[in-house]
Amino acid sequence: MGPKQPHSTSLSLEEEAACLVFRRHTLLPLDDCLYALQDTIPQLSRSSLHRLFQRHGISRLPDPDAGTAPKKPFKAYPIGYLHIDIAEVRTEQGKHYLFVAIDRTSKFVVARLESQATRRTAAAFLDHVIDGLPYRVHTVLTDNGIQFTDSARYRDPNKPLSRRSRFDQRCAAHAIEHRLTRPNHPWTNGQVERMNKTLKAATIKRYHYASLEELQAHLQTFLTVYNYAKKLKTLKGKTPFESMTAEWHRNPASFYCQPNHLLAGLDT
Repeated sequence: MGPKQPHSTSLSLEEEAACLVFRRHTLLPLDDCLYALQDTIPQLSRSSLHRLFQRHGISRLPDPDAGTAPKKPFKAYPIGYLHIDIAEVRTEQGKHYLFVAIDRTSKFVVARLESQATRRTAAAFLDHVIDGLPYRVHTVLTDNGIQFTDSARYRDPNKPLSRRSRFDQRCAAHAIEHRLTRPNHPWTNGQVERMNKTLKAATIKRYHYASLEELQAHLQTFLTVYNYAKKLKTLKGKTPFESMTAEWHRNPASFYCQPNHLLAGLDT
């Protein structure tokens, strides 16, 4: 019973061929293939795409982590837990510093370029992030760089030389808990480390920039696409902005205002 040559009832032969070529060349997971192909094939469903891959023997991708220990998921936190880090970038004008903050829950990213990486610019970036987000930031995780904290000998409150860095002072002013990663353990702050690589791959590793202003303009364009149009598998197919909006509906008490003011419109 059934056709001698099984085929999709909702896709044409050309659309099937396009799906197969996309899978074989990108080696993306099923959900990522679905999100990318739905723009050009609106009637494509997850089940039909999965059956198509099964018929052609490409439903399973090779596992690069076979034989390694399983990865532990991140602990769930309410929205407002930020990972912050600094990365070096270069233009024709010289070296600059990219400050990046990513929310652990919504994956919403805020980034800004500075000509210097100092205590002052780090504290100013924190103020920039707090002013730009529509919800309360309750925790910040950074490394032990001098831009974020003083050395360990100055952080002991029982010693007479104890003092607080400018970044810690801004955290205290906004009732934010400032956490530090363990020394020589950069993977503790892995979310923002991975975001640094993504931003570099989309900008300085692909294009040449004559000035800091050119890089800043392209960076903001990429962040707009990432925050408002990039569907992430870790968010179950939602964009970071959609995840933020859903969190506002679940827990409006954590927000100062509706996140819709972040969208470009007549009032922006």
